Amino acid sequence: MAMLRPLKIVCLSARCCSNFVSRMRYVNRLKEDDELCAAALQNGHMFLFHRLSPLLQRTQQGTLRLATLRTTDVQSVLERLGSDRTLLKESVLIGCSEQNQVQFCLDVGELDQASVEELCGGTFINLRKAFFLLTGAEAPLVAKGQALLRWHQTSGFCSSTGEPTHRNQAGSQRVCNRSSIIYYPKMSPVVIVLVSDGKRCLLGRQSTFPQGMYSALAGFCDMGETLEETLSREVAEEVGLEVHSVSYSSSQHWPFPQSSFMMGFHALVSPAHSQVSVDLTELEDARWFSLEEITWALQVKTPPTRGDPAIAFWLPPKHAIAHRLITEWTDRQTH
Repeated sequence: MAMLRPLKIVCLSARCCSNFVSRMRYVNRLKEDDELCAAALQNGHMFLFHRLSPLLQRTQQGTLRLATLRTTDVQSVLERLGSDRTLLKESVLIGCSEQNQVQFCLDVGELDQASVEELCGGTFINLRKAFFLLTGAEAPLVAKGQALLRWHQTSGFCSSTGEPTHRNQAGSQRVCNRSSIIYYPKMSPVVIVLVSDGKRCLLGRQSTFPQGMYSALAGFCDMGETLEETLSREVAEEVGLEVHSVSYSSSQHWPFPQSSFMMGFHALVSPAHSQVSVDLTELEDARWFSLEEITWALQVKTPPTRGDPAIAFWLPPKHAIAHRLITEWTDRQTH
């Protein structure tokens, strides 16, 4: 039976603690006070999406960044394209930056994509691609914004009465007036685990992965399962191994396929019982990798071009929790 080790204590810097507390309390008030949120929207910063694809802009260095617009700029764009300014009411609150700038997102999918891109000086890029092109700080903002916008687009009716639901100004909830049921955005819990036999780590790939990419094993939690049970079941199902020791690493919101909450773990298996038996309905391949192989793969900074013979395999990008697990394992092996 897998044993869950004590939860790792995460030490957070107190450098901006008082500012952080004030920002979090302010965001909470915005969620509870429609008038206050509407006022904040008028001076807020906006991230635009077009059918759930975020607007990115190219920097002078040739990299891409998340396009940040002021609400007044978005109003001007809507007016120039003949759109009703009430579309701004569909904006969703994301949070508040360290510079005390209230952040919102808005999907303008009803407008012509090329026209919006021209007026805003950016390009709408599919999230799966954009997520890996942005910096670590911007990627979570894009993921959160898209997740909230998608939830509103797919939660317009009450599952109990079939009546339309109505959102608050912040977009933090929807309510059915007939049943008084309050709906909140949801994420699907997923366990992701890096399995090791002490000297090697186990990575797998699905057929939907980019060519040559291997990652840690992952699976959705079944109803009623604990995290330990999910982890043990998924490893047994996918690669035919039984884990005997589990330790928690960290967590991450993951926007694929639709708003997953990833909880990362390390797990050990006995070297004497490490023969992999891949369930080909779950994975395309899974195999053990040595420390030398992993160290080499961590040096690959960008995805290889198709057919590059010099790149045997590569790993998920830095801001993916799988990359964090692999890096942690490597550090443990070398220290």
